[in-house]
Amino acid sequence: MKVVTSSQMRELEQQAAAMGLTSDVLMENAGLAVAREVKRLLGGVAGRRILILAGPGNNGGDGLVGARHLHDWGADVYLYLVRSREDSDINYRLVQERGIHTIQALQSDSLAVLESLLPSTEVVLDAVFGTGKTRPLKGALEEVFLRVRRVKESNRTLCVVAVDLPSGLDADTGAIDGASLPADVTITLAYPKLGLFSFPGAAKVGRIKVADIGIPPELAESISTEIVTAEKVRLCLPERPLDANKGTFGKVLVVGGSINYVGAVYLACAAAARVGAGLVTLATARSLQPILASKLTEVTYVPLPESEPGIVTADGIEAIRSSLVDYDVLLLGCGLGQSSSVADFVRSVIFSSADIPALVLDADALNILAKIPRWWQELPSDAVLTPHPGEMARLTGLSVAEIQSKRMSIAREVAHSWQKTVVLKGAYTVVAAPDGKASINPMANPGLASAGNGDVLAGAIAGLVAQGSSLFNAAVSGAFLHSQAGELVKKEMGDAGMLASDLLPTLPLVISEIKGKTVQRERLIGG
Repeated sequence: MKVVTSSQMRELEQQAAAMGLTSDVLMENAGLAVAREVKRLLGGVAGRRILILAGPGNNGGDGLVGARHLHDWGADVYLYLVRSREDSDINYRLVQERGIHTIQALQSDSLAVLESLLPSTEVVLDAVFGTGKTRPLKGALEEVFLRVRRVKESNRTLCVVAVDLPSGLDADTGAIDGASLPADVTITLAYPKLGLFSFPGAAKVGRIKVADIGIPPELAESISTEIVTAEKVRLCLPERPLDANKGTFGKVLVVGGSINYVGAVYLACAAAARVGAGLVTLATARSLQPILASKLTEVTYVPLPESEPGIVTADGIEAIRSSLVDYDVLLLGCGLGQSSSVADFVRSVIFSSADIPALVLDADALNILAKIPRWWQELPSDAVLTPHPGEMARLTGLSVAEIQSKRMSIAREVAHSWQKTVVLKGAYTVVAAPDGKASINPMANPGLASAGNGDVLAGAIAGLVAQGSSLFNAAVSGAFLHSQAGELVKKEMGDAGMLASDLLPTLPLVISEIKGKTVQRERLIGG
């Protein structure tokens, strides 16, 4: 499913208009779609009180159309106009003809009327400003939103539904006005907007539902940003033929671990195996091998020489070079440490090794790279890099705040500049390819914000690469499987105290579920 910026949405609407789908037609479609979603949300609207806050532009027009349909289906609809609509406005005229209760913000008693309505209202529909909003939410409108929020705090059953996006949310950046009304559900029109997955605004959108308003899908084919769906991942998952052997599903070489981070490589190796890799081999410091062997019974080992207990030395390169030719993918960096001997080892592995296989770089490998000028020119033509925002800041020289404020644009820019596949981890993980393609993972789960989850993700990506997935598809699918595993664990135990190792036995269940479903085009993201 495509994700659009505000300018791309305007372009799509203009192209649709050229095909005969005028703004009036799209508005009618949008309002009807919103009304249907509200009806579905409530399980029926007859006799249910719905308050629609309508703005002066197209977003308000969508609200007027929705008001008409909800009224015709028997809802008790009240319309609060934050600004007067022209009598020539056909949708406003149709509302008036039906006698729908209308409150004008300019009325002296408008706030008092609003206060009296809210306690018995079940749904507040925010149709004030859409993607075109540029001015602050001030004055009377700020007061309206404040009063709705107050009632919401005391009445948790009141549901706030945003049309397209919460008013005051920047559709491109996720910046949000402090007066904005947080939504329980956002019904976004035609396509999700980039700002819905960008913080701080992403915390205010609730569940996201996508409403079809009739724009032909082919008009969006050239848009290169997508939200990841189960259907997309199902198509990317490797085949599992009946006559397979372990070589069919590829071989992963994981190089990592140190005395302080023994668990990192356990998690990475286990994740690679759990997504279906045929063979996983761990190359780690010699003294760590007996410890890890007690946990990883299905993994084979390449013990590496040490500069001190639990810390690999650059001499380990010979053991790695002799092994590389036998593997489909090399995962380097999980828990490796950053001592001088480790840094020498990492540089030797990725810059001096012939016949290096597909490469996934995580954690300390990225921190070591960040200290090497123009490191990307020495790497293979493509590789998967899996930085969290702190690691991305070190790789780019930007601050974490800058990274987080422009996650998509920065990931896309560096993927192109470095000619590498970049996985920018975090809530709504972004995957960007060298050719400009980018995907947003649709999950944000605080339970995954704990030690070791990055190692599970890196291992899952490497395991999919070993089975023949392209680097980009493996990164997209790995991030999705990882987050879905987190969602299953969250349902069982909540998001506090979730451990990275809890995801490992869940990964095969997620894969089985995705493969077992006949997934139709999804209308619900993240909920």
